[in-house]
Amino acid sequence: MIEATVIIVGGGPAGSTCARELKKNGIDALIIDQNEFPRTKLCAGWITPKVLADLELAPQDYPHSLLVYHKILFSFKKIPLPLPTRQYSIRRFEFDAFLLKRAGVPVHKHRAKDIRRENNKYIIDDEYKCTYLVGAGGTHCPVRRALFSEIHPRDPRLCIATVEEEFAWECKDFRCRLWFFENNLPGYSWYVPKQKGYLNVGIGGKLDSLKKRGRTINHYWSLFTEKLSRKNFTNGHNFNPRGHIYYLRGKTENTSRENAFLTGDAAGLATRDMGEGIGPAVESGKLAAKAIISNTPYSLKNVTQWSAPQILKSGFKEDK
Repeated sequence: MIEATVIIVGGGPAGSTCARELKKNGIDALIIDQNEFPRTKLCAGWITPKVLADLELAPQDYPHSLLVYHKILFSFKKIPLPLPTRQYSIRRFEFDAFLLKRAGVPVHKHRAKDIRRENNKYIIDDEYKCTYLVGAGGTHCPVRRALFSEIHPRDPRLCIATVEEEFAWECKDFRCRLWFFENNLPGYSWYVPKQKGYLNVGIGGKLDSLKKRGRTINHYWSLFTEKLSRKNFTNGHNFNPRGHIYYLRGKTENTSRENAFLTGDAAGLATRDMGEGIGPAVESGKLAAKAIISNTPYSLKNVTQWSAPQILKSGFKEDK
């Protein structure tokens, strides 16, 4: 049986950030993930300056695609609202693999299924054993399912259904665009250009509200892609999207139990206004590491809840 002081289930931004902090403090950590990295990850790939600061990563030191936005073009029910800002887009395919390698801890490809606590240790599939366990495996994290499903229930009103696609595309317009509540969608859609010839487009809405309206997210996806074609953003592209769900920020109590911790989407931390998950994932990964290193209580109450203040704040800095 393979044993480590800390085992982190999930190698995304939350897991790799936690692992890096633990390694810097001399704590034996191991990451297990069901995927090989680099791996495809559905995500618009928008990050804020705070994300880079929390990662202790200067933009010029990131070796992969990083596109800077000095303005985001918002539209609320077809009313345009351009905002000066300084934000970035990355490709999760590159970003996650970079962070995982930078963490510098062993990574095992393994799909965790059975997790139990026995004699103050966590046992995973009778193959792994640890003293501390970190759930960083996203919305469907097996740590959450095994240890937290009853004490940290999810609010169905906060579930977001999304459909999106990232594909090679030579963009003519490199401005980030966000459309809110168009066609009465209970959510928003996005157009996020990437550096080096890629584009991510997608749409997300509250699943509970969609069901009450008798609509599916695919209905709004069709309207959105028609709009992109009319505006000559994606003319001629044959879409092949994929869907997934995640949860907006809800209650943060009961996200630790004995020596187990939930982080990122496993804890349901996406920002309440824009569903941004990378920043809260990084913050929670650092907090889990801190709780383990210093043997202090784990709290997520101060993790970023809203994206809009960061967009406005960075815009004011740009103006100066």
